[in-house]
Parts: sequence; C-alpha cells; structure tokens
Amino acid sequence: MRSIWKGSLGFGLVSIPVKLYSAVEASKLDLDMLDSRDHSRIRYQRVNEHTHKEVPYDKIVKGYKINDDYIIVEDEDFEAAAPEKSKVIEIESFVNIGDVNPMFYETSYYTEPDTKNNKAYALLVQALIKSKKAGLARFVLRSTESLCIVYPVNNVLVVTRIRFGQEIRSTEDLKIAGDVNISKKELDVGLALINQYAEKFDVSKFKDEYNEELLKIIRAKAKGKHATVKKLKPKKATGDDLYEQLMQSLSAKKGA
Repeated sequence: MRSIWKGSLGFGLVSIPVKLYSAVEASKLDLDMLDSRDHSRIRYQRVNEHTHKEVPYDKIVKGYKINDDYIIVEDEDFEAAAPEKSKVIEIESFVNIGDVNPMFYETSYYTEPDTKNNKAYALLVQALIKSKKAGLARFVLRSTESLCIVYPVNNVLVVTRIRFGQEIRSTEDLKIAGDVNISKKELDVGLALINQYAEKFDVSKFKDEYNEELLKIIRAKAKGKHATVKKLKPKKATGDDLYEQLMQSLSAKKGA
C-alpha cells in the first residue's frame, strides 16, 4: 500500500509520527463509458471555455470567485489557513463511539507509526481499548478540513472521517406522521420479530452478490449468450392487518 498522508497524531502533549493508508477499496466493476456507434472509449478533457483547447494538468490552478474576478488559491494558502491541521491529527476529546450517528460516517484510513516499536502508539491503542472510547479530532486532507474519530481495530489505529453537523439535512420537510397509534400487542410481536432475527454482527457473511452476478452476465455475453432476466416475486402477506403480517413473519422465520 502507498501512504496518502504523512504527519502526526497528537493527544495532549504526546505526538506520534504516522502515515495514513486507505482502508477501503471499491468492489464495483470497472465499467468504461463508450460511444454506442463504434464502442470507442469516451474521454474527459479539461477544456478552456474560451479557447476550447485542452489545458495541461500542470497549468490548472484553483480559484475562488469574488464579484467578477477569480482569486487564485495556491498550495501555501491552504497550509497558511491551518498549518497545524495540515500536518497533525489533533485529538480534541474522547467520546463513546456508540454516540456517533452512522449518518456521519464517511471513509476510513489505517494509521502506521512512522517509527518502529512506537510506545506512544501502542499506549493509545491499549488505552482506547481499555476505556472503550474513541478520539475525536480534526485534520486537513487534500485541502479539505475533516472531522474524524480515532479508534483501534486489531491493534491498529483507524481514522474514520465523519461529516460536520451542518452537512446533515434537517428532517423537518419530511412528511412523517408522529401520532400513529401502535397497539401493545403489535409492538410486542414487532420486538419478538426483531429478537428472532438478532445476531452478532459479522460482515464477512455478506458478499457483493450483485456485482458477481453482473460479471457472470458479462462473461456469458462475451460467449454470445444473452442474460435471462429473473422475475421478481414479491413477498405477500395474506391480509392487510399489521398484527397478522407480523405473526406470519414470525412463523415464516421459525419454519426456515
């Protein structure tokens, strides 16, 4: 793996030199966009809107528009805005990871100490495991400031970027009825159904089956065969009564 960021992870007066590595990779198929007429690949070009000519990558700069003029923002400007955040993941507090709403999660990175047998790194891992806490920090990656949580996974400190509060939309515009009457027996059966399906989380049980099936279709087409579209058979209850639907769900699970 190739590191994507190099700096330090700090808590209190302790500073740990670290490198960041992407902890995730896409599982979807790499599909190219083609011209349907001759199957030529479609290429994206960076074109000057006035000359209509392609612009070399090394000639592209970033700018912020004020009135009718662009102010060019250079690399040193990004660092000048927050030099400490560009080089340091500074843990500002420790929180219960269970208190972080899953809506805030973005992507994760592995950290690797930049020195061998780093005692401070090992200490932070053990302290987080023992306290069942996660560090809440801020840092700058690719010119963008991010919130993140720092927590241990298999004795490795993981940095997961999370969204800022203002990035989550309000639910006020959703038409959700707040006065729906649920009877006690309906709630009891609903809870029983949840308990019946409850199990320890094991993500290894789940595979990206859709892409596997799609790849089978692609390989079949390469041999001149055509895909057979499976008919969707929706599950139907025998009635519209919620309680009866729940009871049938319980029975179906037991039968399975």
